[in-house]
Amino acid sequence: MCTVCGCGAGETKIEGHEHAHVHADGTVHSHPHGHGDDHHHEHGAAVAAHEHSHHHADGTEHSHPHVHQGEHEHAHHHEHGIGGDLDFGAGPARAHVPGMSQSRMVQIEQDILSKNNAYAAANRKWFDERGIFALNLVSSPGSGKTTLLCRTIELLKDKVGIVVVEGDQQTANDAERIRATGVPALQINTGKGCHLDGHMVGHAIERLQPADESLFLIENVGNLVCPAAFDLGEHHKVAILSVTEGEDKPLKYPDMFRAADVMLLNKCDLLPYLEFDADLAEANARRVNPDLTVLRVSATTGEGMAAWTDWIESGLEAQRGKHGATVDALKARIADLERQLAAR
Repeated sequence: MCTVCGCGAGETKIEGHEHAHVHADGTVHSHPHGHGDDHHHEHGAAVAAHEHSHHHADGTEHSHPHVHQGEHEHAHHHEHGIGGDLDFGAGPARAHVPGMSQSRMVQIEQDILSKNNAYAAANRKWFDERGIFALNLVSSPGSGKTTLLCRTIELLKDKVGIVVVEGDQQTANDAERIRATGVPALQINTGKGCHLDGHMVGHAIERLQPADESLFLIENVGNLVCPAAFDLGEHHKVAILSVTEGEDKPLKYPDMFRAADVMLLNKCDLLPYLEFDADLAEANARRVNPDLTVLRVSATTGEGMAAWTDWIESGLEAQRGKHGATVDALKARIADLERQLAAR
């Protein structure tokens, strides 16, 4: 569930009925699931209310009860007419939920993210032990993620094994498009949920059983807010920004671009027909994240795709090196045990 809005509690649906939990200690157990996960938290907060009235521009007045947060940590100001902007992201929690104090929100967020991070760490350990390279593709809806994924798969599927996890609130449309390329894909429907989490991806790993030294691609729910906070066990977040969006997206949604290691500026074939400043978009992204790798691509024409696939292949090679070191260490340990047994 989301740290702020509580979305998706009990709503997740993974294709099929039997799936497994990957736990922080690396253990896995399977059980039937006819519906979403039961990890549902309900939190309340003590609030106080009083009556106050609003005076409107037309001179009318009406009264209603106004709820204050129990610890008075966040001021709720009403502005009428021309005046200062409202900033509900200024408190310690950087968010606002009516009737809940900032400290309570921070506590809930820490609890949720610590549990999610344990699942994500187990996923990443599983990937690393097998030399699998995992990427989490994030963007707003309509950025061209699925088309970009299909083009990427077509360019790489003869070189490396690939499996895909598709996250959407409803439908299996994107998973069907991925399967049409000839690679396995698993659809996760999040219902009211606005992002995937480490627990869901653990289920997907168990279902897909990706091969050693393969590429594990995750297409997250289209959303530039909540997926930024949730580690899935991936090695990199890849933010996709299309030229049909605004150059200021990285400034409006800084958490996502700060969390990403790569930004793909997609649909660059449309630049001649749009009033979009690609240099400004790239500069804005680097204002948020100076270390961001930026690649300009077009999934439609293939522009820039070679640089993108080269970057993926470098990541795959690094993971294979880790896997080889793990295998060599295991072989050395086995040989040492055999010598000890022979000496007895």
